Amino acid sequence: MTKRLQTFILNRSQLPGILIASLLLLLFSDLSAAEPPQRRLSLRESISIALENASSLKKADNLVRLQGADVLRSYGSFLPKLSASAGYMPYSVSRSYSQLSTFGTETVKLKSERETLDLTLTTSLNLFNGFGDYAALQAALKKEEGAEFSLARARQAVVFDVTQNYCQVLLNQEILAIARENLLTAKDQLKLSERQFEIGLKSMPDLYQQQAETASSELSVNRAEAQLERSRLELLRRLRIDPRSGFSLEPLPKEMLSADLRKPDIDSLIALAGKNRNDLQSQKLESDAARWQIRQAASSWYPKLDLNFNVSTSGVESLRQTYSGFTVDYPYPPMAEQLENSIGYSVVLNLSWAIFDGFQTRFNVEQAKINHINQKLDYEDLQSDIALDLQQAAAEYHAAVASISSAKAGLKAAKAAYEGIKRKYDLGAAGFIELSSARAALFNAMSTLSQATYSLALQKNVLDFTSGTLSTQ
Repeated sequence: MTKRLQTFILNRSQLPGILIASLLLLLFSDLSAAEPPQRRLSLRESISIALENASSLKKADNLVRLQGADVLRSYGSFLPKLSASAGYMPYSVSRSYSQLSTFGTETVKLKSERETLDLTLTTSLNLFNGFGDYAALQAALKKEEGAEFSLARARQAVVFDVTQNYCQVLLNQEILAIARENLLTAKDQLKLSERQFEIGLKSMPDLYQQQAETASSELSVNRAEAQLERSRLELLRRLRIDPRSGFSLEPLPKEMLSADLRKPDIDSLIALAGKNRNDLQSQKLESDAARWQIRQAASSWYPKLDLNFNVSTSGVESLRQTYSGFTVDYPYPPMAEQLENSIGYSVVLNLSWAIFDGFQTRFNVEQAKINHINQKLDYEDLQSDIALDLQQAAAEYHAAVASISSAKAGLKAAKAAYEGIKRKYDLGAAGFIELSSARAALFNAMSTLSQATYSLALQKNVLDFTSGTLSTQ
């Protein structure tokens, strides 16, 4: 009985602890269930999100729509203008003096009251205006096509920007992982140094130096974390999604990390860019549109010929006149009959010519010519800039390819050097300065290889963007 009682008392004493542990377990499970799962994004998904949310693309698309409306307006210039007007006067009074033959030469005061309805239909067709409408249409067509090329280039710019920031986040993640690994190594070495100090194998300065090295490694981790957070926020800025949302990134596709050992041919790249650079095509079309705008401005020097056609009718519902105390009501046919029988037509061929307009047309023409010259200069400058950018991108890509092999060889040597010096340090045959230098060299070699790997992907992206072959799909 005593053993059973003791067992019962022991179980009763353990119940509160079990209940508390169960409640804590349920609480943590609820909190973990309430946390939203992290979204895992690939490069293709990130690009798709950015293309959907980018404000620059929406603005470029709005410009395409506006240019399309301008083209429709230019087509409308060749069609006749049509306008209709209607006027209804329910009551009007006019007073005047008049000589009526009924009363001899006596002048009487005449008061007229009436109700009228007027209908007019007018159409006008321009027959000739110095080919201004044709020039305006050609300029609008060029601008619309140029806006479409600008939209395509804006899409490439979004893809390029997102890819750059995506690679930067992955690079900073690797640098942070390397920094944390270096910190773990430094902490392990600190524990070893503390034990060696306790048994007299290491001196107090060596222990202090290892503590300083560990603190420096912690600082490197903090800086790497801050740099990673900045790059993550920059990527979120490009994606235009909630900055509080958590996400993780998938590794880059293998084809982006593969290297083509052949040096890019500059002439082929320049020719390729001349065909594929959408902004170059857009600038060329802007220059062509400016040339047509010169013709449009010069059209004011020529006469303008218009053909006008008018149809009008009117009717009087009632007319009452009062003079010398007498009121006379004039009967009229029904309003519908009056409107039908009072239709009038007119066809007018109108020729106008501004012989002198205070040199306004001359100014407009000169302004259009200067605009055309500036557009041509922008086009030529863009061609030159593309050639220079391609040379720089090709050189940097070639350097990125060469740095991969150098970084791999450097990492291999740094690993071997660190392992050898660490063994000597553990045995007391090497000093702390040698170990610290070897660890720093290994950390730098690992970071250099990561940077070289992602630099290759970035330079391939730069080369594709500069040559205009960057895919937006």
